[in-house]
Amino acid sequence: MKNIAVIGSGTMGNGIAHVFAQNGYNVALIDIAQEALDKALKTIAANLDRQIKKEVITEEVKTSTLANITTFTEVASGVKDAELVIEAATENTGLKLKIFEELDKTCAPDTILATNTSSISITKIAAVTGRSSQVIGMHFMNPVPVMKLVEVIRGYNTSDEVTEKVMTLSRQLGKVPVEVNDYPGFVANRILMPMINEAVYSLFEGVAGVEEIDTVMKLGMAHPMGPLQLADFIGLDVCLSILKVLHDGFGNPKYAPCPLLVNMVEAGHKGVKSGSGFYSWGHGTKELIVADWFK
Repeated sequence: MKNIAVIGSGTMGNGIAHVFAQNGYNVALIDIAQEALDKALKTIAANLDRQIKKEVITEEVKTSTLANITTFTEVASGVKDAELVIEAATENTGLKLKIFEELDKTCAPDTILATNTSSISITKIAAVTGRSSQVIGMHFMNPVPVMKLVEVIRGYNTSDEVTEKVMTLSRQLGKVPVEVNDYPGFVANRILMPMINEAVYSLFEGVAGVEEIDTVMKLGMAHPMGPLQLADFIGLDVCLSILKVLHDGFGNPKYAPCPLLVNMVEAGHKGVKSGSGFYSWGHGTKELIVADWFK
């Protein structure tokens, strides 16, 4: 397997493209807007420069990595030679189903279709295709070039052969794949999101402030990042979306999103991506300041 296509050039998409290209794969990076693709290439180049500065890679590796990526604004053109397609679009069920319907029609019959979804059912996605045995989840962690884990999620009909191919491929990328079954939130977010939601509830109910909650978890539980800071990093809209999937999938009120989280997302405070969430994220600075409305 040498030809990979990635659908979506946002944070996860460009990270996935970066990792495959750096490992010598031919990558077709696909998005609907050339502007988004140009931005993705700049991000990948900047991340490669960071690796050079840390002496992780050489300038030659950066050059070859960028040369391995070709951009496309049309799905059919981008996936024409792909042996594996990884969808990394917005965490929206309707959008993902639409993409997979199109991929099933345009990809070669033996192409494996993977999704980077963090919570949506692989079985549901596979059901809109005529190749459910070849549909699988590859849930990379953010930032993709740094984080080692890949959750490999089997849908109800995913074949053993496809699962083994994806597990092997993940190892060839220097990642650690973990095979899990298709239930809401899989493993990572089924455990992580209720913790984040409980942290938001603790803030909402006045138990403690933003910095206090994060400090308890960092110093008391040895977490490298507090849950509220992590939520900002993930994106509060993404956290809300995953909690809704968990709530709908299990029907258990313990997964109901905290009203504070709902209100923040509706008001446009989505964390790092919007510049404000539980913390204020000033552009061009690493300084973290608790958002004014929580002081």
